[in-house]
Amino acid sequence: MIDFAPFDTDVDSVAQAKAIVRELKRYDESLYEKPRWVVLNKLDMVPSEERAQRVADFIKRFRWKGPVFQISALTREGCETLIRAIFDHVAASKNKPPVEPDPRFSSDSIGDDGP
Repeated sequence: MIDFAPFDTDVDSVAQAKAIVRELKRYDESLYEKPRWVVLNKLDMVPSEERAQRVADFIKRFRWKGPVFQISALTREGCETLIRAIFDHVAASKNKPPVEPDPRFSSDSIGDDGP
């Protein structure tokens, strides 16, 4: 989720988003490989006549090919579409075979300090 409002014009939201993706890849490659979506929030604060161009510019500079959602959490604009997409994604993934559990998060390794 990316704040898309023009609060600080010196901040490049594309550069920030790319930095987060690089950090995610360094932190955990398997997490990085999971499906991701771009959710541009606070669109209510961007003048409506500028939105389409600013979104297109962001997507082009970010080089994003996946799903993009434009929302305003404050006004709920676009939220219903995002919620439905999340529901559909979760429902579709329920029928997939389970992924091998990450041993770092298994219940066997939590609190197992021995006798």
